[in-house]
Amino acid sequence: MEGPYIRIEETGTVLPLRSEVTTIGRGRGVDIRLDDPSVSRLHAELVRRGPYVYVVDLGLSRNGTRVNGRPIARRVLEDGDVVSFGAARCRMGGIPREDVDPDVELRRAVAPELTRREIDVLTSLCRPALSDEAFVAPATAREIATDLVVTEAAVKQHLLRLYQKFRIPEGANRRTRLANEVIALGLVRPLPPVHVPPQGGRSPEPARRPDGARPGTPPQPRQPMTPGQPTAPGRRAS
Repeated sequence: MEGPYIRIEETGTVLPLRSEVTTIGRGRGVDIRLDDPSVSRLHAELVRRGPYVYVVDLGLSRNGTRVNGRPIARRVLEDGDVVSFGAARCRMGGIPREDVDPDVELRRAVAPELTRREIDVLTSLCRPALSDEAFVAPATAREIATDLVVTEAAVKQHLLRLYQKFRIPEGANRRTRLANEVIALGLVRPLPPVHVPPQGGRSPEPARRPDGARPGTPPQPRQPMTPGQPTAPGRRAS
């Protein structure tokens, strides 16, 4: 087979990569479908740039993507590399051998200049990816509009400008690619966890010892009783 290809280890199926972007996942609309529950519906992309191929984890699954056992966000691939999407193992082939550092992670060095409203749109777009729950896709234009209390048409105009600023080509999964690029550049960061107090609004009191002290407090020595001192309840004076 001419050109880069991927071999699915479980089935032995060999599939060529597309000329630019090959999507991988468990969903019906991807280019290479992996029928494994640990794989997200849209899990990763294999991108060709000239003679080079790199893999991009789209952050849509808790199980992530690994190359030769190491978790990655983006990584240049070499011929023979084993790429694991969740628990599904694949092997790359047909990649020309080049003097390239396989550990390099591709990032754009400089983020484009953004307006305050564009940052708001990107934050809302990426919010599903920054929560503790697994998610399927970034927020839709309608969800962003509801979040920011603006019209859906205005959000779509902002997204079009953002696609141009980040050089996101037309095609499927455009919002996902934009969100992935924004998170990779560190422009949007996870929100701090919200502390939810226990029911009643107060932290539970630790159990006390029989002498009434908190756990961890050294026991107090008993004082000798003096004549005329009242005895403790339930105790008879000798």
